[in-house]
Amino acid sequence: MKAQVFRGVDQLSYEDLPVPELGPDEILVQVKVVGLCQSDIKKIKYPLYEPPRIFGHETAGVISQKGAEVTDWNIGDRVVVMHHVPCMKCGYCENGNYSQCETYIKVTTTAGFTPAGGGFAEYVKVPGHIVRRGGLIPIPDDITFEQASFVEPTNCCLKAVDKAKIKPGQTVLITGAGPIGLMFIMLVKHFGGKAIATDLIPARIEKALAVGADAAFDARDPELATKIQEMTKGLGADVTILAVPSDKAFFQAMDCTRQGGKIIFFAEFPNEMQISINPNLLYRREIEITGSYSSAFPLQELSAELVFKKQIDVDALISNRYPLSDLAMAVDQAVKPTPETYKILLYP
Repeated sequence: MKAQVFRGVDQLSYEDLPVPELGPDEILVQVKVVGLCQSDIKKIKYPLYEPPRIFGHETAGVISQKGAEVTDWNIGDRVVVMHHVPCMKCGYCENGNYSQCETYIKVTTTAGFTPAGGGFAEYVKVPGHIVRRGGLIPIPDDITFEQASFVEPTNCCLKAVDKAKIKPGQTVLITGAGPIGLMFIMLVKHFGGKAIATDLIPARIEKALAVGADAAFDARDPELATKIQEMTKGLGADVTILAVPSDKAFFQAMDCTRQGGKIIFFAEFPNEMQISINPNLLYRREIEITGSYSSAFPLQELSAELVFKKQIDVDALISNRYPLSDLAMAVDQAVKPTPETYKILLYP
């Protein structure tokens, strides 16, 4: 099979590799489409992981082989592959911190080498733990593979929305109107909130309005905090979601979030970045700051429902399609986007 192998920082090699061999409780999925995620880009661009690895985790495809012990699935079934599934038994899982579970982190799908997602290949192996624990989701006949590939990123965004405990009528500021920011707009609106977006690119500001934002502003607007206060009876945003890894965006969030509000770190910041803040700003204003990393297994069914019932318009997020052989080109476009660059999909 063909696969894109990470051979070092910014080094991708399109190679012929053996199709992964299956154990009795495992499944082999032929990848039909895989989304390019910002986390994939960071893994390729920064020295975060030892090579060789095959990344890619927003995967949709068809079951092509199964082990002898697999009885609940058939060859030819169309599925979304969730590359992480927690154990549901450890202390982290018992406290709802599923993405901190050791099994969640270490037992993932693979196309070879170490478990690392594996979607950037023609075939990906799903280990028995993920098969048994509900890590495969059947795709309805009226849903395309492209649409289905959004279930995993929808889950990640939904987790942040769930952690923010957004109530109908509350105002949410979303910093960044890339594909993830746009998805946040859709989810906030779906659950009855008011969405305000910011970005630096005029076309993305317009796109935010097109997908349902109540307002969208240039992030450099010196009157941004005043404008948000005018929209919120002088209070400020109830919740701010940081969908871009920017210290300026964080300080802007502090200015724009109301007393007693919440700030959610969703984007992954560079490891070397440090942010200094007077702790009394949090103490006196009672602002809650938290992070939201990866997906939440209990939200899997709702995430699939949102996509499969077309309650959010994932088609509106797609901007580019590349053959898997051009992954390096796709990464370059994502790193240096045009005003029209949003979600990039890859086809093995």
